[in-house]
Amino acid sequence: MRQNKLGRIVAPVVGLALLALAPVPAQAQDAGAFRTPWGHPDLQGAWTNTTTTPMQRPEELAGRERLSAEERAELDAEAIRNADRPPPPGSTGAYNDFWFERGVRTEQTAWVVDPPDGRLPPITAKERDRMAAMAVMRNADEYPTTWEDVNIYERCISRGMPGTMMPGFYNHNYLILQTPDSVVIRAEMVHDTRVIPLDGRPHIDASIRQWLGDSRGYWDGDTLVVVTTNLTDKLWERRFSNTVYGTGEYMHLEERFTRIDENTIDYRFTVTDPTTFQRSWTAATPMETLDGPLFEYACHEGNYAMVNMLSGARVRERDAAAAGR
Repeated sequence: MRQNKLGRIVAPVVGLALLALAPVPAQAQDAGAFRTPWGHPDLQGAWTNTTTTPMQRPEELAGRERLSAEERAELDAEAIRNADRPPPPGSTGAYNDFWFERGVRTEQTAWVVDPPDGRLPPITAKERDRMAAMAVMRNADEYPTTWEDVNIYERCISRGMPGTMMPGFYNHNYLILQTPDSVVIRAEMVHDTRVIPLDGRPHIDASIRQWLGDSRGYWDGDTLVVVTTNLTDKLWERRFSNTVYGTGEYMHLEERFTRIDENTIDYRFTVTDPTTFQRSWTAATPMETLDGPLFEYACHEGNYAMVNMLSGARVRERDAAAAGR
């Protein structure tokens, strides 16, 4: 039923937005040349932000905001070598580089641009305790015992925010469609669609919490600003090393999309979440044009991981019961 409702919302938007996908003359390369028929900056099309640039600046690059071309090439080669390493003893192994679509690094040494050191700010004591408890649970021999122990990304539900808009390993592609009063962003990973009103309506009631929150947009000159609230704390696993899948229930997220040339959108966002971080922080990564259509990310098809994990849990429980007789 939810998919049918989404289809009724998105289909008219797609139909109107496709009318605005006329090509821009080759000589018009400045950002101001990219306009919709109704005068808004044109962000439409397929985009990707796939990159091997880390979210936080490595310690060995402290004080450096940019890489040389040679350094960038070497770090990309290193990423491939690391992905192709044999699994550790006792491990069945996982994906090698053949399965990844990492893209290449930008010259940036990190996505984080504020704080200026390129590192995420310290987390709060409450968040530190929560992460420690989570680590104990995930490292326990009996993990998982129920589907509730497994985060919603592993269950193919959502990456939350800002995770839905962040690169990592593959399928980090986006389709942007526009009408005069809304913007639609379809993310290939994990099949999330964001419908962002531009008509000034207020956010939904604070008691309503959603995987992707509640987004409202407006134009600040040539920049699309999207403010997202009403997120949930149920996306409880937060991996800060390479991407942020989700943060606290009271996170305030501000995204900025600026078309800077024919092939590039400057994308950046600011997270304000006093329950998780001791200060706000901002990350930036370019989005580049993508040839070809976006395909369905059918995460659930043939996905027996949950059945297998919980079947293993039931076997452990039976073995423990038998041993205690």
